[in-house]
Amino acid sequence: MFDALRPERARTPRARIAATLCAAAVATLTLTGAALAQKAAFLFPGSINDQSWNAQGYLGAEKLKSLGWQISYSENVGAADMVDALRDYARQGNNVVIGHTGRFVSAAERVGPDFPKTLFLVGSGSKGAAPNVTSIDYDNTQFGYLMGVLAARMSKTGKIGSVNSLEGIPNVTAQVGAFRLGAKSVRPDIEVKVIYIKSMEDAAEAKEATLSLIAGGADFISGKLNAAQSGIIQAAKEKNVYANGRSYGHTEIAPDNVLTNIVEKWADMYTAAAEASKTTDMGGKYILYGFNTPGSTGAELSYGEGQAYNKVVPKAVVDELDGLKKKFASGELKISVTKEDARGGI
Repeated sequence: MFDALRPERARTPRARIAATLCAAAVATLTLTGAALAQKAAFLFPGSINDQSWNAQGYLGAEKLKSLGWQISYSENVGAADMVDALRDYARQGNNVVIGHTGRFVSAAERVGPDFPKTLFLVGSGSKGAAPNVTSIDYDNTQFGYLMGVLAARMSKTGKIGSVNSLEGIPNVTAQVGAFRLGAKSVRPDIEVKVIYIKSMEDAAEAKEATLSLIAGGADFISGKLNAAQSGIIQAAKEKNVYANGRSYGHTEIAPDNVLTNIVEKWADMYTAAAEASKTTDMGGKYILYGFNTPGSTGAELSYGEGQAYNKVVPKAVVDELDGLKKKFASGELKISVTKEDARGGI
């Protein structure tokens, strides 16, 4: 296991990054034949122990390590530090530098031209940018739609909700908007209320927002948050309503309330891109994985190992969701989401 590398709050952003990267260099895993090994560095916006977004990205580091890559990483990299962090890792000779949030795109665009031999890979980015900057994501539209159908079918009150952050970010718009569309596709009269909070990491803020939705009658709460997702799960458990998580850790928090998790396959996606970069020019692309793409679906709905849904989900609903997956895979079902679909409020 790698050592956690946390910038010290008392230092300046540049000093924090320098200290973090120095420690990362020391923590780099040296393997047999290391001189010939490929090197990859990961930058995470939050903690790899969040049981959500950053933890999923960290699995990519572990998988590349198992394939013989030398790995470095930094946690809690803020927006002000992204350019310096990307630049310093590129200077260290990493073949691939991965920013595990779409907010790294603009920073990678700035740094990329100075390091043309380095592939800058952005998780959840929304575009292929500079010639050596590539974005990867799972199809948020497909999974948001499935979650909306599940929520609508399981709701007894006819009211459901969603708590999110980063309003307007393309993949957030895709998942939240599709959640609303999916719910209304099976229950046109269902009330869908969306709340946007300030932070992806603030579980207390997410819990407060979730409790407000529940007080208004919502009995299924979805969301696309990082560490803050646990706030949704905790509120759902306290008030005994349904929710979806983003990891098996969320199932463990509230096994009676979590119906499934959108488990993102970042290990598969990052590994596929990094390994392909050994022989193929992977720069300047936007790669979106879903049920209709070969090699990986990008994510999966999973309650636990070998179990897609909580046992309380009726077989008829499971069959309906499986049917929608097949329609996505064949191209029969295609969803187009607008910003209005993902609006805050009802």
